[in-house]
Order: sequence, then C-alpha cells, then structure tokens
Amino acid sequence: MSDAMPTRGQVASVADPLGWRLILGALITHVEVPSLTVAVQAAVTAVEVVGEEGDGHLSVDLHADRVVLHLHTLAAGRVTAHDLSLAPRITAALAARSLVTRAGDGAVGPQAIEIAIDALDIPAVRPFWQAVTGYVDVPALAEQLPDGALCDPLRRGPTIWFQQMDAPRRQRNRIHIDVDVAPELAQPRIEAALAAGGTLLSADAAPAFWVLADPEGNEVCVCTWQGRD
Repeated sequence: MSDAMPTRGQVASVADPLGWRLILGALITHVEVPSLTVAVQAAVTAVEVVGEEGDGHLSVDLHADRVVLHLHTLAAGRVTAHDLSLAPRITAALAARSLVTRAGDGAVGPQAIEIAIDALDIPAVRPFWQAVTGYVDVPALAEQLPDGALCDPLRRGPTIWFQQMDAPRRQRNRIHIDVDVAPELAQPRIEAALAAGGTLLSADAAPAFWVLADPEGNEVCVCTWQGRD
C-alpha cells in the first residue's frame, strides 16, 4: 500500500472490518449511544486517542442517539494512509468503553449527497453558485469530484459540482442529485426507489453508479466507491 495514497479498494479492505465505510473520499462510521451525554464522552474518546494527529483528519457530529465520525485528509480531499492508521485506534478506544463503530444501522446508513449542475459555460455559472451558497473550493485532489467542485465550509450540506455539457438538452433536467452510499446499501436503496415509483434508466456504469428517475423523469444517481480505481 502506498504510504500516502492507498486505492479505494485498499481503504475498504482495512476500514470495512472495523465498521467504517468509504463514502465520497471519506471514512464514515456511526457509534450508537443512549444519550447526548454519552455521545459527548464518545467524541472526547475519539479525539483524545488520536490527539494532534487528528487535526485536519477527524471530524465529529453529535446526536442524541449516535456519534458520526469522519476521517479523511482535508488538505488532500481523500483518505490517506494516515487516516487508515487512525481508524483502528479510534475503534479500539471506543470498544474499551463498550461502544462500537458500525456502518450505520437499519434506519440510518452512512452516505453523502452531491448536487450536479449541467452547464455549457462552467466558469460563468460557478461564481453564482459559490456566491449564493457561501460554499468554498474543494481540494483539487478530492476523490470522485471534478475540478471546480464546491463544498459547505462546515461540511453540513451537499457538495456541488458542475458537469460539462456540449449542447443544450432542454428535454431533461439540468440539475441532478448523487447519493453516495456504502456498497452494501446500493441495491436496497435502488429497490426502495423503484418500489416508490422510480425507473432504472441505466446500470452501464455500475457499481460506480446507477441512474434512476422519478415518475416525472427527474434523475438521481446512486453511487459507490467501487469501480473507480
């Protein structure tokens, strides 16, 4: 494995058995807790075990029923070998407190949302979206995202990226949503969408992504890390 830039497959082989999942260039795990107090304790445990080595790598979201941990190298926009070294330390420290890192549960799974905007002239439309959202530049090396992508500075909202068009296509929507999930959640998510009235438009790029449409033809892609290395 490369010292700095492991492949997606290498990341998953290390992280999956620990209950972490690779989603859009970051490792994500959920730690179920009985209360917000325990959530704070779990967050402190994770932060303390990595110490200063977690700066620029570890982020924490607190909820009354879970702690959501993210690991990736902020400066590179992807998971590096350093992140992979932190994940087992965090998992072990939480296990010592009888807390388990899991790939979500039946109700909530690890995922990330992207909004893709079709554009004939990306330099013309990108400044508008950056201004109106208050978003910032995504690091150029960010996994799975083209140059020019924008992200919420606090990572709260979906990433926005721009898809180059070669001609107007007014017969279809010009904005679509990408839903990035763990590989084992892709088929259940697709089946649920089809049962809810959706249509599978294409599986040509699977397992990297499947293209679906709602009953009125608006498109969404269900995406995984697989098939991208």
